[in-house]
Amino acid sequence: MFNRIVDFTIAAGHSFFLWGQRQTGKSTLLLEKFPNSPRIDLLKNDEFVRLNRNPSLLREEFEAKKVPGPIVIDEVQKAPALLDEVHWLIENRRLQFVLCGSSARKLKRGHANLLGGRALRFELFGLVSTELGERWDLLTLLNRGFLPSHYASDIYSDLQRAYVNDYLKEEIAEEGLVRSLPTFARFLDLAALSDTELVSFSTFGRDCGVSPNTVQDYYQILCDTLVGTFLAPFSKKTKRRVSRAPKFYFHDVGIVNHLAKRGMIQEGTLYFGKAFENWVFHELNSYSHYSRKYFDLSYWQTGKVGEVDFILDGARIGIEAKGTDRVTQDHLKGLRSLAAEFKTLRKIVVCREKRARQTEDGIVILPEREFAQLLWAGEII
Repeated sequence: MFNRIVDFTIAAGHSFFLWGQRQTGKSTLLLEKFPNSPRIDLLKNDEFVRLNRNPSLLREEFEAKKVPGPIVIDEVQKAPALLDEVHWLIENRRLQFVLCGSSARKLKRGHANLLGGRALRFELFGLVSTELGERWDLLTLLNRGFLPSHYASDIYSDLQRAYVNDYLKEEIAEEGLVRSLPTFARFLDLAALSDTELVSFSTFGRDCGVSPNTVQDYYQILCDTLVGTFLAPFSKKTKRRVSRAPKFYFHDVGIVNHLAKRGMIQEGTLYFGKAFENWVFHELNSYSHYSRKYFDLSYWQTGKVGEVDFILDGARIGIEAKGTDRVTQDHLKGLRSLAAEFKTLRKIVVCREKRARQTEDGIVILPEREFAQLLWAGEII
């Protein structure tokens, strides 16, 4: 059991959605937080068939009932029509709902009732450093990934394989999201190989034998099913020519490892550096949501000078992720270029060095554990 830090206290008395990638622990968390609440699990076939066939049963069952806490509906995206009944019960009976799901795609495609601002939104990500506490081991995390059941298991590689198969079967095939499942599976492998890198829809299209628009649609499926997200380039005007293509980050590095056939990741390898960057993004993105600060997060890259992995809060903060135990002058070029152009106030390199230090021009070199502690203490942003 892990102590998940997503905080629902601001939702007291309000209905809310809880979205999250499959197996992030949404159902477990809601059972812990709302142990006495009525629960409707749409993964149960009989429950799904009953309510999908006749959504009004939800209103009939709860309209006149005294309910001990919010009504929890798990995998709500499977029965979009239920949201009309939820809407009516919120408006007319002042009932509270917790609506949990792993994909908003079906709801969006069907123009489902998303309650028009009557429900707050939360997201649950994989495990972050502060939730692991003394159980946190970076190398274990980068190999097993961030999903709680995978991190805690010695058979994580088998669980990763099953996860990918279930994802393709349940999220993709059953909902008919793509015409050719083998082509999408090929795309998924290529996307994993390019995790943390710039996305070229045309190059991926040639490799998969489909159009760039189809590749773009495939990536949108990954976003809608909460498997990953784009990182946009920093858009402020610059003197230099900069990249305009987005990057893409999977939300679980363990799934990337399985799809990309990386094997056991060891320090000092290219794969370690890519997995390390994915972890830094995971921490920043999760903190942005859990803290509800929702700060701007982007990257900056020029052809000649190099890049800065993460730009926060309008270039006020620049962060480089370097999975090395010896940061050199070459590793600092991107941050120095960024600072010269945008007067960046904080410049940070997250790395594997043993002790924190600061260069003469103010670049802070932080060991990964110290970075994580400062981030979750609210001292980075």
